[in-house]
Amino acid sequence: MVLAIALGGVTAGTSPGVPAASVRGGVDLLAALAPADAAPARDARPAAPPPAPPTDPTDAPGATAAPPPGAGVPAPGARYAWPLLPAPAVLTPFRPPTHAYGPGHRGVDLAGMTGRQVLAARGGTVVFAGPIAGRGSVSVQHDDGLRTTYEPVSPTVRAGDVVRAGDVLGLLEPGHAGCGSAACLHWGVRRDRLDYLDPLVLLRPTRVRLLPVPDPWPDGDPPSAPQPVSAPDPPG
Repeated sequence: MVLAIALGGVTAGTSPGVPAASVRGGVDLLAALAPADAAPARDARPAAPPPAPPTDPTDAPGATAAPPPGAGVPAPGARYAWPLLPAPAVLTPFRPPTHAYGPGHRGVDLAGMTGRQVLAARGGTVVFAGPIAGRGSVSVQHDDGLRTTYEPVSPTVRAGDVVRAGDVLGLLEPGHAGCGSAACLHWGVRRDRLDYLDPLVLLRPTRVRLLPVPDPWPDGDPPSAPQPVSAPDPPG
């Protein structure tokens, strides 16, 4: 096969008698005459897109939005408020373990939606915010000695932050094992290291119990009630 390039009626090729310089000159001339918007060569590869910037949970929709109305407001007489609003359905209740390391459900699973704001149930100090076994978690230490935990959550707070009741701790993530909803918040509370409590008890008003008066009184006679003092008669 003979490669030939036609230029103004003159044919140059690889056949004997045609100089190679003529072929090279013809190729250069064709390249110069090619339009500027000519399609790129077949072996040209498109430039790789720039790497995406690292995601910041605080940039997610809802992370910086104001908490919903009623956030952090407990029921009358209660000490804690719901960590999700509106008040969610309880899908899995608290099941205390038979012993410190026994099986059980150390918290409650609350029905939610992916991306919903997770709220501090009471004011306190964030002592942990980060991943645990691949799931985001936030823990808040409260002034009454209890510690609440929230997961799976994409945290918008950091350890050391002081939060008020109803402040946004993060956004709810999907993937909680055994969840019967689109997303579930596992909400737990414990006293000390291994003493887990039912979080729903914190939402109820404190109960006052009246105890019977011991008879006999442990230290002798019970204290007598103060006697009313009558006002003196006005001068006649």
